[in-house]
Amino acid sequence: MLNATYCTPDLTTFCGLQHLGLTATGQHIPETRAVIECRVVEDDKFCHLCGAQGTARDTRIRRLSHAPFGWRPTILAIRVRRYRCATCKHVWVQDTSLAAEPKAKISRGGLRWALKGIVCQHLSMARVAVGLGVSWNTANTAVLAEGQRVLISSPTRFDAVQVIGVDEHVWRHGRYGDNYVTVIIDLTPVQQRSGPARLLDMVQGRSKQVFKSSLQERDPAWRAGVQIVAMDGFTGFKTAAVEELPHAVEVMDPFHVVKLAGTALEKARQRIQHETLGRRGRSKDPLYRARKTLLTGEELLSERGKGQLQALFADPDHQVVQPTWKVYQRMVAAYRAPSPREGKERLRDLIHDLPKTLPKDMIEVRSLATTLKKRASDILAYFDHMGSSNEPTEAINGRLEHLRGSALGFGNLSNCIARSLLESGGFRPVLHP
Repeated sequence: MLNATYCTPDLTTFCGLQHLGLTATGQHIPETRAVIECRVVEDDKFCHLCGAQGTARDTRIRRLSHAPFGWRPTILAIRVRRYRCATCKHVWVQDTSLAAEPKAKISRGGLRWALKGIVCQHLSMARVAVGLGVSWNTANTAVLAEGQRVLISSPTRFDAVQVIGVDEHVWRHGRYGDNYVTVIIDLTPVQQRSGPARLLDMVQGRSKQVFKSSLQERDPAWRAGVQIVAMDGFTGFKTAAVEELPHAVEVMDPFHVVKLAGTALEKARQRIQHETLGRRGRSKDPLYRARKTLLTGEELLSERGKGQLQALFADPDHQVVQPTWKVYQRMVAAYRAPSPREGKERLRDLIHDLPKTLPKDMIEVRSLATTLKKRASDILAYFDHMGSSNEPTEAINGRLEHLRGSALGFGNLSNCIARSLLESGGFRPVLHP
């Protein structure tokens, strides 16, 4: 920078020690790490008990891991004076609380660096421990405690939440214990187009009672501010939202609605396959070969795909699958309508006409019609509240899966919840404005 103003090189400023109440007095750089010798700026000569002036007895060294420079672990060797009161004989040491908590092994600057690495750069805890030059357990305990104090426990974290999404998540894969958690996402920034969604809470288990208890723990004013709840087809979430948020609108996510129709189509195909050939599908069977083509939107089909379906439905044995396929295509077309109003009208007509036009042998579509009729208000509410789908919730679920992979799995749910909140809690603007 041509117009920049330069000053004399200063190790204290370069290492950010002025914010810790320290000043650098020397350095020692062996092959593996850098050691910065420091002293406390403020004297602490007066007795903490009687207030009389004390005399310096000796000096002790307090070592703290600090933010690394060039991925070389940096250690602060702080020379702390020890005083003795001539009046009451009380002995004390200089106050280093600006640099670190009592008995801590990592400086406040090192903890800030670690939080930025985990929240902003998505580093693993193992990489943070290597950068700080401490063990994994030391880094994990200190960084999660600092993240809980500075970020997660913030009293404003739940403010201005108007739209939430709820879904389940597998936090570990094991044969024993509860492997599922319920995640609650703030979708307000997405609907208002002011930012990405963020993780609000993660609760052990997946049931109506789990979601209901989580809502009951929130302040009544907060519950009164929630206007929309986006969810999948799980009725437990629906019932809990109705009981605890009676004024809110429940919205069933389009992905899960289409998935219901797709599942009905798949079951119908598998049933006809087994009835006609007495076995599961093989690579040369027409129904099995068309399994992906059947789930493709009609407007996206190639000429080859259209010919494949035409030949498939020309067979009398396979004609039973065609009504289910048409229901699926009508549902997809409704969500792809040019306007929300037209899409809502198409889907309302489908839900209304479906039970009347079904033959008795279409058991899969009859089950689908019952579900659609039962959740009709939730399904149609999506078109009145565009941008309130569960898509951002599924995106955060994917980020949590990536976190679990980079952490090589979690064995402790508390650690999993804390790391997940730091990963997807929307704290990046706080640490990196």
